[in-house]
Amino acid sequence: MAYNVIEVRGAVKHFGETHAVDGVDLTVQAGELFGLIGHNGAGKTTLFKMMLGLLPVTRGEIHIDGQPVRGEAFRQVRRGIGYLPESLALYDNLSGLEVMLFFAKLKDADPRSCLPLLEKVGLANAARRRVRGYSKGMRQRLGFAQALLGSPRLLFLDEPTNGLDPQGIREFYQILRELREQGVTAILTSHILAEIQLRVDRLALMRTGKIQALGTVHSLREELNLPLDFQLTLQPGAEEALRQALANQPAASVQFNGTMAHVRCPRERKMTMLNALAALDSVVLDLHIKEPSLEDVFLGYSDATA
Repeated sequence: MAYNVIEVRGAVKHFGETHAVDGVDLTVQAGELFGLIGHNGAGKTTLFKMMLGLLPVTRGEIHIDGQPVRGEAFRQVRRGIGYLPESLALYDNLSGLEVMLFFAKLKDADPRSCLPLLEKVGLANAARRRVRGYSKGMRQRLGFAQALLGSPRLLFLDEPTNGLDPQGIREFYQILRELREQGVTAILTSHILAEIQLRVDRLALMRTGKIQALGTVHSLREELNLPLDFQLTLQPGAEEALRQALANQPAASVQFNGTMAHVRCPRERKMTMLNALAALDSVVLDLHIKEPSLEDVFLGYSDATA
């Protein structure tokens, strides 16, 4: 049976007059891949550090794996947590393997796991090179490898793909999928919304220290009721036929760009629109329905509270 490995109740963090986190309620289930998104300064990193016990809460309660982060038992819980901060400080004069051995000693992890982890993240050939010669992407891979030391059951990953190329991003999420299948829980932040929208189970949108929206990408789309975009490829000269077909669709709008047409309509009119377009099969060469992206959802919630 699934249980909540993270429970945040009424969490508040003030820095003087600044309310960095302002009354957050949040639960994350074991084995879930959870995304946390928001503008810079929304409170994501502060919330991360509170959940890790690195920052004390001003008010509220945070439990990780059933233990309060301010309790004595949390020391043991923290041994099962991996953390990749947004900016990881590394010792440039050490090799990648030496950095891993250093963190393994701090975490009381098996030093024999260091080289295999470097191989897992694609740094096997650079394991004995000094970190000062690493690219930004290589440093990020090294940071991810150290987060995996000790076989953690819970991962906190703050902008984990920062600096990675497309191949590196794909490999990163492949590793996350494998870990998820083993029951590992991961909570991550990302500014690249298109990257995570098909990869997370649920996500929370933070704004000015609060959780503004919470759910799956699909449920958030439904909640905002964002319109659908039908992208059509037409036969030359078919513009008038399309206009006539849309005459009984008063809520729809259309824009033409040569033989391309973009038709926008409310979500609840989807099937009616498809029926209207089906009657044009002789002049419609191709049809693609574009769902609102996570970026559209993010901007939609932002505009709703602006």
